[in-house]
Amino acid sequence: MPTIAIPDPGTAVPTTGLTAAEAARRLAEYGPNDPAPSRQRSTIVALLLLFLNPLAIVLLIAAVFSAFLGQPVDATIIVSVVIIGNAINFWQTYRSQRAIEHLRGIVRSTASTLRDGDWKEISRNDVVPGDIIRLFAGDLVPADARLIQSRDLYIQQAPLTGESLPVGKEAAPDKPATDQPEAPHMVFLGTSVVSGSAIAEATATGPKTVFGGIATRLAVRPEENEFERGLRKFGILIMRVVLFLVLFLIVVSIALHHDPLESLLFAVALAVGLTPEFLPMITSVTLARGAVQMARKKVIVKHLSAIQNLGSVDVLCSDKTGTLTGGVMKLDQSLDAVGRASEHTLLLGHLNSKFETGIRNPLNLAILETPCRGAEDYTKCDEVPFDFERRRVSIVVARDSERLLITKGAPESVIQCCSAYQSAGQVIGLATGKEAACLPMFHELSNRGYRVLAVAYRAVDSRDSYSAEDESKLVLAGYLAFADPPRADTASTVAALRQDGVQIKIVTGDNELVTRHICEQVGIDTSRVVLGSEIVRMTDAALQHVVEEATVFARVAPAQKSRIILALKHRSHVVGYMGDGINDAPSLHAADVGISVEGAVDVARDAADIILVEPGLGVLHAGIFEGRKASGNVLKYLLMGTSSNFGNMLSMACASLFLPFLPMLPTQILLNNFLYDLAQITIPTDTVDRGYLRKPQRWDISLIRNFMVLIGPISSIFDFLTFFVLLRYFHASQAEFHTGWFVESLATQALVLFVIRTFGNPLKSKPSGPLTATVLLVVFMGILIPFSPIAKMLGFTALPLPFFLFLAAATGTYLASVEVVKRRLFHGLVKA
Repeated sequence: MPTIAIPDPGTAVPTTGLTAAEAARRLAEYGPNDPAPSRQRSTIVALLLLFLNPLAIVLLIAAVFSAFLGQPVDATIIVSVVIIGNAINFWQTYRSQRAIEHLRGIVRSTASTLRDGDWKEISRNDVVPGDIIRLFAGDLVPADARLIQSRDLYIQQAPLTGESLPVGKEAAPDKPATDQPEAPHMVFLGTSVVSGSAIAEATATGPKTVFGGIATRLAVRPEENEFERGLRKFGILIMRVVLFLVLFLIVVSIALHHDPLESLLFAVALAVGLTPEFLPMITSVTLARGAVQMARKKVIVKHLSAIQNLGSVDVLCSDKTGTLTGGVMKLDQSLDAVGRASEHTLLLGHLNSKFETGIRNPLNLAILETPCRGAEDYTKCDEVPFDFERRRVSIVVARDSERLLITKGAPESVIQCCSAYQSAGQVIGLATGKEAACLPMFHELSNRGYRVLAVAYRAVDSRDSYSAEDESKLVLAGYLAFADPPRADTASTVAALRQDGVQIKIVTGDNELVTRHICEQVGIDTSRVVLGSEIVRMTDAALQHVVEEATVFARVAPAQKSRIILALKHRSHVVGYMGDGINDAPSLHAADVGISVEGAVDVARDAADIILVEPGLGVLHAGIFEGRKASGNVLKYLLMGTSSNFGNMLSMACASLFLPFLPMLPTQILLNNFLYDLAQITIPTDTVDRGYLRKPQRWDISLIRNFMVLIGPISSIFDFLTFFVLLRYFHASQAEFHTGWFVESLATQALVLFVIRTFGNPLKSKPSGPLTATVLLVVFMGILIPFSPIAKMLGFTALPLPFFLFLAAATGTYLASVEVVKRRLFHGLVKA
C-alpha cells in the first residue's frame, strides 16, 4: 500500500492539529476520504449515454437512411422524438439524483478532528492524512491511523479480518505506521470502536487505506434486493415479447415483399412502442419524490431501493426505548440498597457520569441534569470503560488523599461484584444471600416500569492505572431509578400499524419486568415473553416457530437479535429493524430495512438504510405509508406498459398480416408512443388508494404478467373493431386508416390509465391534478393533430365527425371492459 509522510514515531502530540488551510491543501492532494469512490459522470456524458440505448441507435441510423433516400420529414420526426424523449428522461432523472444527494448529505457521517487547536466535527470525507482524530465507543474509525493515546481500546475488525471478537489496541509512540491489521498500535478505516477511547493520527485515507484496497479489488455490485430483482425480471419479460414480435414482423415483411427500410423502421418502432423506455426515469422520479416526501416527515432515505422495501415491511423489530417511550430519561429516585432515599447514591452516580468518556447516553444525561452537591470537590484519576460483556463502567476519583472506585451499570452485573451493601449510612456484609438482600428493590422498581442502574464503590490505593480486576469487593450504594414513560401517541400508533399490516416485535436487552410493564401500557401482547437464556437453547428451526408466536423478547444479546431477524425472514416476512446502539449494527445489516435515528452512534447510522430525524413509531408509520405510495405508483407504470402497449403492438403485428399497407407508419408509431409516455410522466404525483396502503405490498411479477395477458388482448379486440369500422363503414383510405387508428389507440391507451391506476372503482378514486391534466392534454393533442398544419407532413388527414361518435362509444366500452376484467383479476388483493 502506498505510504505518506508522517511525523517520526515518538514525536510530541500536536496541540493544534492541522490548520484549515493545510487541511484544504491535503484534501486537494489526496482527494476525498472515500475508500471506493464511484466514478461521477459529467452532465454531458450522462446525457450522451442515453443515446447509446440500442433502440435509440437503430432509430438514429434509420433516420440517416431516410434522409439519404429523400425522406427528410421522416428523418426529422425520428430524430426529434429521440432527442425530446431522452431530454425529458435526462432532466427528470437529474433532478431526482440531485434531491437524493441532498438528502444523503443531511445524514453524512462525521469525525471528531483537531483543527486550528479546537476539536471539530467534520464530514468523514474531509479527513486527510495527518489529521488528529478522537475516537470513542460507537465511532467508526474514519481513516487508517496510528494511535497516539489510548485507554482500554477495543476495535471490531471483522470487516477487515473476519474476526468476530473485538481486538485490543494500545498506543505505542515508538512504533512506525503499518498497514497490517494485527498491529496493536494501528486502527483502520472500516472498523469501529467497541469500547474505550483514543487519539490517533491519520496515516492514510480513501483508496489508499487497507479497506480501500480491499474495496477496490472486490468492487462488486451489491446483492439484489426484492425491488431490483422484480425490475430485472420485468425487463426480461418485455425483452422476450419484443424479440418475438420483431422477428415475427421481419418474417412477415419478407414473405409479403414489403419495402425493406420501411419494414425495418416499422419493426423498430414497434419495439420502441412496447419497450417502457421511461421506466428508469419513472422509477427514479417516483422513488425520489417519495424520498423527498419522507424527508418532510422526518424520515431520511440513504438508498432509494429501501423505499420500496420499507413499504413491504410486515414485521418491525425494535427496542422499546425511544420507540415505545419518549427516550427522554428523567432521574426519578435515588435510593439505597433497601429503598430509602439516598443523596450518597446520587453523588456517586453523578461522579461516575461526569467523568465517564465515550457515548453520552440518556441515562448519564439525566443524572447530570439532576442537582447534586459535593461533586466539584473530586477529580478524575482513571477510568475502566464500559463494555457489553461487563455491562458496567468504573471511574476512579480523588478528594484530598482519598481515592474511590465508583462502578455504575446493570444491577445484576454490579451486584455480583459486591461483598456488602449500604443502608441508612451503615455497611452490611453480603457473605451469603446476595440476591435475597439486594434484588427485591431492583425487581420492585422494574415492575413499576423504571429503568434501574446500580451504583457501588470501594476505596482503592493510589497508583497509575486500574482495570476491571479492581471491580471486586464493592459496597452496593443503591439504585438510580429513571422514568421513561410511553409516548402519548404510542398506543394509538401501535394499533394503527397493526391495522396496516405491520406487527411490532420488541427485541431488547432490558430485563423482562420493565419490558412487560411498558408493553402492556401500549397494547403489545405480553402473554409470552421470550428471554435470551431460552433462545440460547433453541435450534434455528425451533426459533422460527417461536418468533411467529411471541411478540416480546427480553434480555437478548446482539447475536440473538440477528438470529430473531433471520428466523423471521426465513418465515417469508419482510423485516425492518430499528436500532441506535453499537451492538445494533449486525441486526441493522441482517434486516431487509435497517432503521436508525439521527442521534444514533456512527456504527448504527452507517449500517442503516433509513434515518429518522425524530424518534418514535409515528414518524416511521408515516415513512412506511410513503414507501407504499412510491411502490404503488411504480406499479401503475409497469401495468400500463404491459397492458395497453402490449395490446396495441399485438394489434399492429396481426394487422400487418392482412393489410396491403402498414397499419401505421413508423413515424406515427413513434409519435404515438412519445405522446403516450408523456401522458404517464406525472404518475409520480398521483395519489394511491387507501386500500393499497393498508397492508404491505410485495413485488409480484406474476401479477404483471397476468395483467398483460388478460388486459392486452382486450385492447387488441377494440383495435380490430376500429379496423373493421374504418374499412367497412368509412371505406378509409390508407391515410384515413392511419389517422383513425392513431387517434383511437392514443385515446384508449391514455384514458385507460384512469382505470388501471386504482385497484378499486375509478369513479371513487380521484387522480392527481397533474396526471389528469397530462392525460387529457395528450388525448386532445391526438385528436387535434390530424386537423393541424403538420398533419400532411406526418401522413395524417382530417377525419369525419361520425368517426368521433364511434370513438367515444368504443372508448367508453373499452374502459368498462377493462374495469370488469381488472376487478376480477385483483379481487381480494386490496379493498378500495
